[in-house]
Amino acid sequence: MQTALGPVKRGKWKRRILWLIALGAVALLVWCLSIYAMVVRFDGSPKDGKPIASDVGIVLGARLWNDQPSPGLRERLDLALDLYRQGAFANVIVTGGLDAYGATITEAEGMRNYLVANGVPESAILLDTESRSTYENLLFAQDIMDANDWTSAVIVTHNYHGSRAADIAKKVGLSPVQVSVTDSYVLNVPYHQAREVLAYTKWLGMKLFL
Repeated sequence: MQTALGPVKRGKWKRRILWLIALGAVALLVWCLSIYAMVVRFDGSPKDGKPIASDVGIVLGARLWNDQPSPGLRERLDLALDLYRQGAFANVIVTGGLDAYGATITEAEGMRNYLVANGVPESAILLDTESRSTYENLLFAQDIMDANDWTSAVIVTHNYHGSRAADIAKKVGLSPVQVSVTDSYVLNVPYHQAREVLAYTKWLGMKLFL
């Protein structure tokens, strides 16, 4: 009798394990699709794309190429230039430390050089040269704001990055949260959107311990 039931019991356990695996896969898929929807639907804050005039613009860093802003980073900087010229802010914080791809200057220094070459006075640009992540970009930028008695900011980045940047900004205490975003014509956007799902998931886990 016991010998006959053994395979049946093992079969039941296998089916249960398979069901658990299937449920886990479905839950993971739903999670990823939910985050992906947040990433691709974000189109700036406020929704009309017109930020309230603020003390400072915060340009989130990205890679340099031969100590010059990469094409993707130039898109962010060009948006910051447009906003600066429109009077959205009178000062700019550029963020980003030394990356691991052969640069001899920090991302922030490369960004400053680009803005100065395009007409922004160097005196209007402050640098965070230590940050290594979006969270640090905004945390260290907030420290710079506090040191200068600035209370309002416009964050500048790409569309695919905007939702997470807004959530991080809220966490570090920026209020109101304003994020101006640009489309990209030089980046592999589907790749960056998919990568952002992982980065957003990592951030949400990290946020639980902050």
